[in-house]
Amino acid sequence: MSILRIYSAQINPIVGDFAGNTQKIIAAAQKAREQQSDLLITPEMVLTGYPPEDLLFRPALQQRVQEQLDFLAAEVTDITLVVGYPIIHEGQVFNAAGVLHQGQWIAEYHKACLPNDQVFDEKRYFTAGQQPVVVEIQGIKLGLLICEDLWHSGPAQASVEAGAETLLVLNASPWHQGKHLERVELARQRVQPLQVPLIYCNVIGGQDELLFDGASFAVNSQGELLASAPALQEAGLITELETTSAGVDLLPSERATWPEALPYLYAALVLGLQDYVNKSGFKGVVLGMSGGIDSALSAAIAVDALGKERVTGVMLPYHYTSSMSLEDAEEEARLLDIDYQVYPIAPMVDSFMTSLEQTFAGTQRDTTEENLQARCRGTLLMALSNKLGLMVLSTGNKSEVAVGYCTLYGDMVGGYNAIKDVYKTLVFQLAEWRNQQGRVIPQRIIDRPPSAELAPDQKDEDSLPPYSVLDKLLEGYIELDKSAADLLAEGFSEEDIRRVIGLVDRNEYKRYQAAPGTRVTFRGFGKDRRYPLVNKWPVF
Repeated sequence: MSILRIYSAQINPIVGDFAGNTQKIIAAAQKAREQQSDLLITPEMVLTGYPPEDLLFRPALQQRVQEQLDFLAAEVTDITLVVGYPIIHEGQVFNAAGVLHQGQWIAEYHKACLPNDQVFDEKRYFTAGQQPVVVEIQGIKLGLLICEDLWHSGPAQASVEAGAETLLVLNASPWHQGKHLERVELARQRVQPLQVPLIYCNVIGGQDELLFDGASFAVNSQGELLASAPALQEAGLITELETTSAGVDLLPSERATWPEALPYLYAALVLGLQDYVNKSGFKGVVLGMSGGIDSALSAAIAVDALGKERVTGVMLPYHYTSSMSLEDAEEEARLLDIDYQVYPIAPMVDSFMTSLEQTFAGTQRDTTEENLQARCRGTLLMALSNKLGLMVLSTGNKSEVAVGYCTLYGDMVGGYNAIKDVYKTLVFQLAEWRNQQGRVIPQRIIDRPPSAELAPDQKDEDSLPPYSVLDKLLEGYIELDKSAADLLAEGFSEEDIRRVIGLVDRNEYKRYQAAPGTRVTFRGFGKDRRYPLVNKWPVF
C-alpha cells in the first residue's frame, strides 16, 4: 500500500504576464512542498493566463513560453509539476499540459476537445490533440485531461484504456450561476462507468468579462465528492490517492463549504470588479450615486472589492432629482464611509439648451432633453476619471442593458460595470442580502419604485413591463433562445413580447459600445452573444 499526495493550486494569473505567472507557480510549489505533497497540479493555460485570445498569434509566443518552461525546470526540482501552457509544434499551436519531474519535462498532453461556442473560440487558435497521455508517479498511472475534454466521454475513455488509474483535469472553466455544481455532477457521470478517481483543478480570478471561481474538487471512483477547495479565492486543495491490492482510489480529504446562490453571486461580482481594476492598474473607481438601487448595489460591491479608500461616489442632481434621492445617496456614502461629492448639473444642461435653443425651437420636449442630462453626468464622471486616475464604474443592470434603457455617452460611460449581467429583480435580492451582512444600503432605496428621474414623476414601469415580467421574458429570449411563439405559449402577452424583443434587437448597437462587466449568467452580453447590428429578423 502506498500514498500519493497531490496539491491542486487555484492560481490567479494575469493574461500575458509570463514571468509573474511563473512566480505564482513556483510559490505554489513551495506551498505544496510544505504540505508534504508529491505532485502539484496547476490550471489550464496558467503560464499565459486564460484566455490569451489573439496574443497567441504574436511571433514571440514560443520564445516566451519556452523561457518560462526552462526556468521552471531549473527552479522546481523536488516535486512533480503538471502545468498548463500553449505550445507550438511544427507550426501548430496546442493547448498543452506538461509534466515536470526531477527537473525534466517527461510528458506533454494536448487538449483533444476544443470548445467553440459561448465564450470560447479555441478552434480559432488551437489544433486538437489526438493521443492520450498517461504518466506514472510513485507507482500510480495518471491520465491527463484539459477542461473541455471532460465534457465529452471520448478523452476520459481513451485515457483509461491507455492505463490511467486516476484522471487529472486542468481547467479554466468560467463560472455562471450554478456552474460549480454542474462540474461535480459531470465528473460523477464521467467516472462512474470508468471506475477511476478524478481530481479537478480550476483557475481563479477575473479576466475581462469572464469570472473563474476555482472551486476545485475531487471525486472517488464511485463519483462521491470527497474533497473541495474554497470558491472565489486563491487556495490549494490536498488530496491523497491510495494504492492497494484492489487498485487506486481517493481518500477522504478537506471539504470547503461552497456558499449558497446569493452569497456566491455577490462574491463573484466582487472578485470580477476587484481583478479588473487591480490587474488594469487603476487607483480606484468613481461612480455616479443617484439614490437608486443599481448605483447603491454597485457602490457596495466596489467598497467590498477595493476598500472604502479607493471608491469615490458622486451625486449629479438636476431639477428632477428628488430630495429622497439626495438624502439616500448621501446616507449610503456615509454608511460606506467613502469620499462623496455633489456636482449639480443644471448649469451644464442650461448651457447646452441655450446653444441648441434655435434648433430646438418649435419642437416638443422628449428623450433628447432627458439624454442630455445623462450625458452631462457622463462628461463630469469622465473628467473626474481623467484628472484623478479613477476608473468610472458604470451601473446599469442587465434588464436595462438588454432593452436599451440607458444612454450612450451618458449613464453608459465607464470602464467596467459590476452588475452588467445581473437582472433587476436579482439586484434587489442582492441588495437585501448585502444589508443582512451589515447595513450599507438605505432601506428606502430598496423599497421605492425604480426611476431614472429624467422627467417629473418618472418611473421605469412607465416605459417597461414590470421587472418581474420583463426579466422572465429576457431570460427566455436571451439565455434560452426561445422564440416569440414559445414565449406566447408560456403565457406572456403578445404586446409585451413584441415590445421587449423589439427593444432588445434594436439596441444591439448600444451594447457594442457598453463597458464590459462580469459574466454571471448562462449567456451574457459580450463574448457569447454576438448579433449583427443591422438585421431584419422578424419577431414572429
